[in-house]
Amino acid sequence: MDLDELKKNHNTSYLASILERLNREEAEVREMLASDDSLHEMVAKEIKFIQEEKEKVEKQAQEILDKNKTEETLKEEFPNEIVLEVRAGAGGDEASLFAWELAHMYEKFAESQGWTWKVNYESKSDLNGYKEASFEVRGKDAYKKMRYETGVHRVQRIPATEKNGRVHTSTASVAVLPIRKKINFQINPAEFEMEYSRSGGKGGQNVNKVETAVRIIHIPTGLDVRSTNERSQLANREKAMLILTAKLEQLEEEKEAAKHAGIRKNQIGTADRSEKIRTYNFSQDRVTDHRIKKSWHNLPKILEGDIGEIIQAIDSGTVGEEEDE
Repeated sequence: MDLDELKKNHNTSYLASILERLNREEAEVREMLASDDSLHEMVAKEIKFIQEEKEKVEKQAQEILDKNKTEETLKEEFPNEIVLEVRAGAGGDEASLFAWELAHMYEKFAESQGWTWKVNYESKSDLNGYKEASFEVRGKDAYKKMRYETGVHRVQRIPATEKNGRVHTSTASVAVLPIRKKINFQINPAEFEMEYSRSGGKGGQNVNKVETAVRIIHIPTGLDVRSTNERSQLANREKAMLILTAKLEQLEEEKEAAKHAGIRKNQIGTADRSEKIRTYNFSQDRVTDHRIKKSWHNLPKILEGDIGEIIQAIDSGTVGEEEDE
């Protein structure tokens, strides 16, 4: 076992010192045997005892190293930082208002989890809804809990502007992108274009005078990424590149998932934005998740971030009886 590796890890450094002591003791005993062959039987017993002690310590150290490795793997698989995007779909102004409500719902849920919530970019409609918006969310188990929110969310309700009392159906898409520390590939600088503009909104006069907002276009895929709310152009550029990398990784993962679609162990969904995953029906005060065929009531409370039960049910794959729409 590599003692230097054990010394570097604060969880195993004390075990390294024990192993060093046992190694010294073993060397001393063997030296004793070399000087006096009559001590062979006694020395053999002592060496056996020392080696058994070393095996116990090495086993304990290996268990700690394995545990650390597992924890690091889980951190990489389920990072504590995500980018959450909402985008209005079919339904015009009503869709943009619904997109804003979804963002508000997730912000309130993040608040209840003790996560931080930060705006990367937002484009608002005339009614102050979201045409599209991007947020950075940081906190323990952020991706683990939010990973199944990706997809098309549908709302059925009577809009405030509807004079005849007809129920309208609108949609908004959600994408959850994990931000991982280890990047699996590099982006070729020749494959993207970068644009700069003045940031709007909060940040003071300086932000609006300097071209700090950044837009990156990935030419081969057409992916478009913006970051506007950092204080400097450099910070916005770094954030935009981080998001672009996460999106390109997601595209690769979707391609791989499509190849093995027939043998996917996870039946919850494909994590594809085009997949309709949930309906919010206001007239029936009901939210239905179509992947697990399960419904919940009390829409106002749910849209204020009370989605813990929904997220837990989806994570566990709990299947119920879907109600008629």
